[in-house]
Order: sequence, then C-alpha cells, then structure tokens
Amino acid sequence: MEKPKLLDQLRDAIRIRHYSYRTEQTYVLWAKQYILFHDKRHPADMAEKEIGEFLTYLATKRKISSSTQNQALNAIIFLYKHVLGKDIGLIDGVVRAKRTLHLPEVFTKEEVKAVLDRLTGQNWLMASLLYGAGLRLMECHRLRAFSLAHSCG
Repeated sequence: MEKPKLLDQLRDAIRIRHYSYRTEQTYVLWAKQYILFHDKRHPADMAEKEIGEFLTYLATKRKISSSTQNQALNAIIFLYKHVLGKDIGLIDGVVRAKRTLHLPEVFTKEEVKAVLDRLTGQNWLMASLLYGAGLRLMECHRLRAFSLAHSCG
C-alpha cells in the first residue's frame, strides 16, 4: 500500500490531535508555502537552516506580523515533530517580525447593550453568546441546540 502524501499525513496528524479545522487549514497552507519557497524540496531533506531562511523571508520580504510569523513557525515545527518525527533544534539568525503595539478595543457595558438592543432572533442569541460566554464566532456557529428530553434522557 502506498504511503499517503505529506500534506495528507499532516492533515491526519492534526485531526488525531483534535485541532480545529481552521488550524488544519492554516498549518497545511504554511507547509505548502514553506515547500514552495524552497523550490518544492521535501521537508525531510531540510532542517533548521531552511526554516530560518523561510521565517526571515516572511519578516523581511512579506512584512508579516510577529504573530503570523509565530504561526508559520508553529505549523512547520508541528510538521517536523508529528509527521516527519524529527525534532527541530535552535533556529539561528532569524530576522523576527516586528511586534506591533496596540491596545485591544473593548466595548463598555452600555455599548454592548446598545448593540444587543438592535438585534433580534438568531442574531441576538449568537451575539449574546459571543459576549456572555466568551465564545469565538466559529464556536458559536457550531453549537447545536438539543431539547431537554434528549439531555435528561
């Protein structure tokens, strides 16, 4: 039997660990970009030096944020550790993306109430859950409603 392709192995490793679908999409995208950056060389034939070159390219040429650079690094380390079974050592000489300093914007209680007062039905329910329970948007979308009969069984 033929061994699955590298990106399929990556998807399987992510799913086994119950990472979110968005994380799967993101990690696969970074793995593809890493491979394409190095002219389609297989990651098994590369190591710390090539990872450093890719991360530096992201910071200097693509001017990505530090959090995006960290996301790319995490995806590549995951690929090496959980798919290729290879531990990555110290990655020297990486130009780090500059961290932007900004304060998060937070609504006051009055502003939240004003927004919720303008919503009705399903939109009100979802916005209330996002605010009250601290859910992320996709977590809220994936919620399923069950009747008490099913839960009290």
